[in-house]
Amino acid sequence: MSRIASSEMLKQKIEEGAAVFGVVGLGYVGLPLIVEMAARSGNHCIGFDICPDRAQQVNDGISYIGDISSKELAPLAQQKLIEATTDFSRASECDVIVICVPTPLNSNNQPDVSYMESAAAAIAPHLKSGVLVTLESTTYPGTTEEILLPAIQSDELTLGENLFVAFSPERVDPGNETWKIGNTPKVVGGLDEKSTDLAAFFYGKFIDTVVPVSTARAAELSKLFENIFRCVNIALVNELAQLCERMDIDIWEVIDAAKTKPFGFMPFYPGPGLGGHCIPIDPFYLSWKAQEFDFHTQFIELAGRTNKDMPYYVKRRLMDVLNTQEKALNGARILALGVAYKANIDDMRESPAIDVISLLGEKGADVRYHDPHVEEYTQGEERVSSVPLTPAEVARADAVIILSGHTSVDYEMVAENAQLILDTRHVMPSYSSDHIYKL
Repeated sequence: MSRIASSEMLKQKIEEGAAVFGVVGLGYVGLPLIVEMAARSGNHCIGFDICPDRAQQVNDGISYIGDISSKELAPLAQQKLIEATTDFSRASECDVIVICVPTPLNSNNQPDVSYMESAAAAIAPHLKSGVLVTLESTTYPGTTEEILLPAIQSDELTLGENLFVAFSPERVDPGNETWKIGNTPKVVGGLDEKSTDLAAFFYGKFIDTVVPVSTARAAELSKLFENIFRCVNIALVNELAQLCERMDIDIWEVIDAAKTKPFGFMPFYPGPGLGGHCIPIDPFYLSWKAQEFDFHTQFIELAGRTNKDMPYYVKRRLMDVLNTQEKALNGARILALGVAYKANIDDMRESPAIDVISLLGEKGADVRYHDPHVEEYTQGEERVSSVPLTPAEVARADAVIILSGHTSVDYEMVAENAQLILDTRHVMPSYSSDHIYKL
């Protein structure tokens, strides 16, 4: 089959709704993607996951991801527009496969691409001629070409002839009610021109705006740049917050004043540290890859270290707050409000709140937490449960520390009953009092 015939045939199948779409990995990225894909394209979609319970929940129409409701998922599952399986041999049914698996760092802050390698190895024996494979997992420039392509290419499948490969970075923002999968512009870069064209055509079936770039490497770096930009600016404001505390200046007032400038300024806010799967991790992907080119990303690495130090600063700040009442952290009862990495979600990936709570515990504090979105979590081998947020619980604490700014929390009640409050999220600006301290 010629290159043109193979690619044009796939385009035609996608256009007619006859193509089968596959998604490998049904987590925070994969599940929202497959729901949008099925709902807006009308194509049959198969989700692949190594977890049988997760696959069963999808088939039962039960969502386990906060951004996707069961009301959205259930009709698609009932109509068989979406089905989930642990049988990767069914990749042979798919005309397009999107890989959405985790790409964490190992203990040495080096990229761990093992999940991606496993996903590629699982689908490779079953890929049909003329298939499009796209990777959405955030990673360093060159991954699609250097790791994914060799894993799936074979004597029967040749890039640009009957195999098409592209990278398209996920842009999922948990809890964002405005920007979802469908209306967030999608960057796409293929390993050849035909792959870019096909991937852009595919995503255009269910995403409003597709932004093609010249190469997969450009697309890979674009995602890293987006998050490095945020990481560096958050590090800057976190450092300024520490300086402002010494200078007795309100950093939040400074930010509010600066953002009145209608040009040349974008506000970023301090916090107890960075959370989520992207911003705390992505900069180190580029730093690791840069060494291959004898280049050291000192600016990026400094920002990463500054943000990683924030939980330690928060611990020291709480110790100072307790000292105002002649209390020690050792033996103090602390109520932590929020363990999710940001407001109004249940996502705890890389949450700085967990680091803060662990540091306080290491210093002998008796720490309890309340989070309306997280009923319990595992710390080591121990299951820790959220306590009810009552006036009595607040009053019993020697100090309350706000680590996630969930809007459903009754902060007025907290302000009225707490002995001391350390607010790391600036959720209590209207409750100014001698017992309320900011980051």
